[in-house]
Amino acid sequence: MNKTSSPIAHLRASDGATHDLTKHLRGTAARASAFAAAFGAGDMARLAGLWHDLGKFSADFQAMIRAADAHAHLEGQEAPSARGRVDHSTAGAQWAMEQLGPDVGRLLAYVIAGHHAGLADWGATDSRRGLDERLSDRRHLEAMRAAAPPVDILNRTASVSASADVDPALWIRMVASALFDADFLDTETFFDGERAGVRAGWPELAALKARLDAYMSGFDGKVGRVNAVRAEVLAACRARAADPPGLFSLTVPTGGGKTLSGLTFALDHGLANRLRRVIYAAPFTSIIDQTADRVREAFGGLDGVLEHHSNLDPDDVSPRARLASENWDAPVVVTTTVQLFESLFASRTSRLRKLHNTAGSVVVLDEAQALPAHLLKPITMMIDQLRHFGTTVVLCTATQPALGAVFPDLPAPTEIAPDPPRLFAALERVRMEVRPNVTSWDDLAAEIAEAPQALAIVNTRADARALHQRLPAGTVHLSTWQCAAHRAGVLDAVRRRLKDGEPVRVVSTSLVEAGVDLDFPAVFRAMTGLDSLAQAAGRCNREGKLDGLGRFVVFRPETPPPTGHLGQAAAAAEPILREQGPAALDPEAFQRFFQDLYFAKGEALDEPGICKLLRMGKQRREGDPLAFRFRSAAEAFRMIDDGQTPVLVPFGDGKDLIETLRRDGPSRDLLRRLQRFTVPVTGSALQTLRDAGALAEVAGLSVLERADFYDAEVGLRFEGDAALIH
Repeated sequence: MNKTSSPIAHLRASDGATHDLTKHLRGTAARASAFAAAFGAGDMARLAGLWHDLGKFSADFQAMIRAADAHAHLEGQEAPSARGRVDHSTAGAQWAMEQLGPDVGRLLAYVIAGHHAGLADWGATDSRRGLDERLSDRRHLEAMRAAAPPVDILNRTASVSASADVDPALWIRMVASALFDADFLDTETFFDGERAGVRAGWPELAALKARLDAYMSGFDGKVGRVNAVRAEVLAACRARAADPPGLFSLTVPTGGGKTLSGLTFALDHGLANRLRRVIYAAPFTSIIDQTADRVREAFGGLDGVLEHHSNLDPDDVSPRARLASENWDAPVVVTTTVQLFESLFASRTSRLRKLHNTAGSVVVLDEAQALPAHLLKPITMMIDQLRHFGTTVVLCTATQPALGAVFPDLPAPTEIAPDPPRLFAALERVRMEVRPNVTSWDDLAAEIAEAPQALAIVNTRADARALHQRLPAGTVHLSTWQCAAHRAGVLDAVRRRLKDGEPVRVVSTSLVEAGVDLDFPAVFRAMTGLDSLAQAAGRCNREGKLDGLGRFVVFRPETPPPTGHLGQAAAAAEPILREQGPAALDPEAFQRFFQDLYFAKGEALDEPGICKLLRMGKQRREGDPLAFRFRSAAEAFRMIDDGQTPVLVPFGDGKDLIETLRRDGPSRDLLRRLQRFTVPVTGSALQTLRDAGALAEVAGLSVLERADFYDAEVGLRFEGDAALIH
């Protein structure tokens, strides 16, 4: 390396400009420290920023990048060169071990070594090297030392440590997030300084609160039972907002206005406690779309909402929102629980960037009962840990899960709603009838056909098709045999017909239960878990407009609930329904239901063994407490893992998008658009489509070739429906 040349971090191929390495390290350190200050780790993140690219001082790296020319080194990738790939992250990790010791040093070594490839496992996995093996190769450290980096970069200037109360694996991911985002943003400023200006300009929480307050004042004075309950819930949310950060529950009957009341609490609480943002997470994209639209309306056109989920059409996303989706640097984020928790347990740099912005924020978990049972133990422990990062979590649902039965150390949440049992009694809108014997599809169809407006909810897609086939023409079908774009159009049409008082009969799977605003005078629900029964009842007489009570019928279909979670949930509900009758839908009954369900599941509440991989809780006492397997845990943590393959279908705009895929190949934006035109298909159904010559592989994706296999009324159709499975 030319001794007279200052070491560089990056080379801009367009004009040959260089990014001074020392300047990059100091700039990244300053950003990372500011990000991590929200959870008291500013000093540690500053060291991570100063040391993350120490390996770039080496002669080999400097020779490589100066020879790169048009193949300049960019963040996230290495330039091809005659010298090959130069490892520039291990040296800083080794320096952290040497300077901070084997315990604290190893925490920071995970962060620094993973700033490009992601957080690694300690110990080899299959063909992958473990971090321990990387750290044992001292040549990286020696090459860095030989280059004599500035002393002020190498020196540790503060005493650093991690709190004993904090889960160290989460602490590592949070500090890593601060570093990864800081590194990216500092590099982005060098390569494209204009993007920083695009990222700026989000409104403050106080401005959003003012708009929301003005919007909510429009509901003052509205009469009726439902509106009286909503007003009481809203007042309680405002009254509790000054409480210090922690774990809260908002237990409100369906239709009680929990979405806007919960948002009011979140904004008021955030301002009262100087928190940074509100993250509103729900389990289904149907809820997300509806919630985001409602929140935008409440903010009166003030652009303060980042909507982030897989089904979002990129055409509907502004440049600023597209950039903010990388790190959630927006005042209000509306996302899915899948996006939230898979990021909290992630190892990849791109997914971890947003994590530090969950600290010092308000996280509202809407429909909290829908958190997946097979991961409920690590999720519950994560909810507990977030309080150590200054995060408030609100469990928002009509059917509160008994999370204390999953993790006894979880503090009891502070209830926001005033006397939930009384609210539920005041908002009683249905008369529940539980049928003890099996009801045939034919008999049920005949009963539904007599009702001008009725909703039937069944347990599987096959059941939905079986019942729908027996009902009169014009009956609406809803299931995931239809793509998301198809379902959205169907739901809009159903709402219009309900509003106009027109006849409408719907057969659906459980996708309409949580968070979908439908209001039928009669609802029929196949036997299932108590939480799903309560959610289904919430689609009946939702607004309380009937003269009397709505009709809610629980029936036992010809086919029993599927094995696994649905079967266990139905079994846990049976004795409660027998003993308590209509009172089975009262709030107290759900504690018993969930406790019985979780007890029956046992170790299946952490099916992939995430707690062991990340040494969470008691697992920290066994063996090496810092031997984390970050990559393995991230790969195993899948909130939706049903073994189904997405098939692209030529519905509506999907046809043109598929043609674009054939012509131009995949791109990030195109794949995002195509999400709305996919149908999840089981293995045997997929084989049936292949055998019929109905499938093609396009850019590694399964595409439905034959339009006659997709019906405008019911979605994906099979000859004789012989291949229908759940």
